Amino acid sequence: MRIRSERVYLYGDLFPACIEIEDGKITRILNYDNEADIDYESKRILPGFIDIHCHGAYGFDTNYGEPEGLRNWTKGIVHEGVTGFLATTVTEKKEVLLKAVRNVADVVKGGYEGARILGIHFEGPYLDMNYKGAQPPEAIVPPSIEEFEEYQKAADGLIKVITLAPEHDEDLALTRHAASNGVVVSMGHSAATYEQAVIAAANGAKSITHTFNAMTPLKHRENGLVGAAFRLSDLYSEIICDCNHSTPQALHMFFEAKNADKAIMISDSLMCKGFETGTKFLFGGHEIEIYPDGSAHLVKEKNLAGSTMKMNEGLRNLVERALVPFDKAVNACTINPARLLGMDDTIGKIETGYDADLAILNDDYSLAEVYCKGKAQF
Repeated sequence: MRIRSERVYLYGDLFPACIEIEDGKITRILNYDNEADIDYESKRILPGFIDIHCHGAYGFDTNYGEPEGLRNWTKGIVHEGVTGFLATTVTEKKEVLLKAVRNVADVVKGGYEGARILGIHFEGPYLDMNYKGAQPPEAIVPPSIEEFEEYQKAADGLIKVITLAPEHDEDLALTRHAASNGVVVSMGHSAATYEQAVIAAANGAKSITHTFNAMTPLKHRENGLVGAAFRLSDLYSEIICDCNHSTPQALHMFFEAKNADKAIMISDSLMCKGFETGTKFLFGGHEIEIYPDGSAHLVKEKNLAGSTMKMNEGLRNLVERALVPFDKAVNACTINPARLLGMDDTIGKIETGYDADLAILNDDYSLAEVYCKGKAQF
């Protein structure tokens, strides 16, 4: 099969090209004037989006541990251009988390349709109480290698990222253990100082979770975890791009300051994505409600709890509202997360030999079509 467009995203530029696909792989990139089965004309063909931090959608949360809910999520998420994601947990009691990660492993083994489950993002329960955000405090516990390995065994090795507060990781034992076993350690929900973040990075921490949110802020005399995100060029840094968790101006400053290869757009979406304003759900055992701006808040405490953002909307926010250059914005949701996960040799870009994971965008950033391993989803 061949598809073509006047605007194919190749190496940071939109270029007229024809893409040849066989057996789910991109086999050749040809000149635009080659014959194609489908001509998308001026629609933009981008690599499929990769969301490494999303809790759920359409009434399903990773913590629910329901196989059909997860399968419905993988089928639905393609409509925002996502072709791969990490099913993300939220801090909960041990039995809930064990069930959640087992469910992901079972669905991966049993088969599903739509976007690919690239693994699990294990957010908590090893967090700081003062920067817990909407994470349930009753389930926060100290880091434990033994306990984490129990979770990883239940997950059949699918935990690819763990968010923890490094200042509570005694001797940074879990940080070093996870990093040495191929798990990305991301610092978040943390009271860490800038200095503590540097030492954690030197011991294997590789990323920062939803920069600006639930962490020590940047001050001119106390640089905090946000300062580490800005200053440490080797650290990857997630950022929620719904313009609620951070203003468009803050998003712009982040992308100006951050190494362009290390910035990662995330949705941090909850199970309430896809529902109307005012809808209420339970998140980590606590009631949340969707506000008119699309954000989700704890009903009782009013804390911002997460987003309902779609990834194509996040791209639009970055380009049209935060005025981030198009190539930086696209890379933040394609090749950069692939690189963090060590999967950048097969996903995250349009190149011969890569999986045919493609998002076809209209000018208004809506999706005209999505291909997962060469299979059309619409």
